Amino acid sequence: MSRIYNFSAGPAVLPEEVLARAGDEMLDWHGSGMSVMEMSHRGKEFIAIAEEAERDLRELLAIPAHYKVLFLQGGARLQFAQVPMNLLRGKAKADYVLTGEWSKLAIKEAQAYCEVRVAASSEDRGFTYAPAQEAWKLSADAGYVHYCSNETIGGVEFHWIPDTGAVPLVADASSHLLSRPLDVSRFGLIYAGAQKNIGPAGLTIVIVREDLIGRAQKGTPSVMDYKLQADAGSMLNTPATYSIYVAGLVFKWLKRLGGLTEMERRNLAKARLLYEALDASRFFRSPVEPRDRSRMNVPFTLAEPKLDDAFLKGAKERGMVQLKGHRTVGGMRASIYNAMPLEGVERLVEYLREFEARHA
Repeated sequence: MSRIYNFSAGPAVLPEEVLARAGDEMLDWHGSGMSVMEMSHRGKEFIAIAEEAERDLRELLAIPAHYKVLFLQGGARLQFAQVPMNLLRGKAKADYVLTGEWSKLAIKEAQAYCEVRVAASSEDRGFTYAPAQEAWKLSADAGYVHYCSNETIGGVEFHWIPDTGAVPLVADASSHLLSRPLDVSRFGLIYAGAQKNIGPAGLTIVIVREDLIGRAQKGTPSVMDYKLQADAGSMLNTPATYSIYVAGLVFKWLKRLGGLTEMERRNLAKARLLYEALDASRFFRSPVEPRDRSRMNVPFTLAEPKLDDAFLKGAKERGMVQLKGHRTVGGMRASIYNAMPLEGVERLVEYLREFEARHA
């Protein structure tokens, strides 16, 4: 059967080349006589896989040597607690930027560990923009400053890196990490769930500056202590071995394409095509401030919400699925991650015009 165009926000579409390679190696990885799923995480075969994945990720993002790369579990949501447990380092407060549902959840979780100060918020306009740096009210005594650099649900993306001075900057970059080059040296810590641009669900990437770890709060579980995980090569407990393997294949795929500069070029082309179609329409609307629109997650609404079901039904008939917006905001959402081909966006744009012509 032919593959559909999957616009899911995550778990999301993976490169067909990667899926084919994983399929070819399913029963026998490189003559080992076993699947990666069956390998001991302590065995030489899997250790080689994990080490190569880390090397490729470091190369793609030009990660400085004094940053640790951790392959963890629990998704970005576990990081909402793990970050304050590890990065407060004896301080009682942290600054958070509130730009949508995910930063809202991060704040709620952090409040169990410290006093949370909201340094900036876009709630006044329904989380449809990224607050400008000059609007941020930062605290010199904060343990860190946290923001969600791409809000998957609301479709708001920071196209600039905030300046937080001497206070470490923490980014939940789950839905756009590896979609473009990134200056890792500007951050204290970056974390991302894998199931957007990196690989299957079950893996969480954490990139953390080495001097920030080693002072976890008393009572922090050992598997949640960044220093202990770093010292154990992310294998204090059994890691998500198969997810790490597939992520490694994705890293190879990105390198073959030409790296993150080429990936950004492709993502810009896809996003531009879709947003131009929405802006030219009188029937569909993008609610996000144009300068802050996400390249990865594109929410939009129909002029007549009663036609939502008909729109989704027609999309499915044309081989496009997972276009329904998140339950908290409604409408539609097209997630056009790295592995979404330009042809998928072209088909969606064609359908937008067809549907408008029939119903406007």
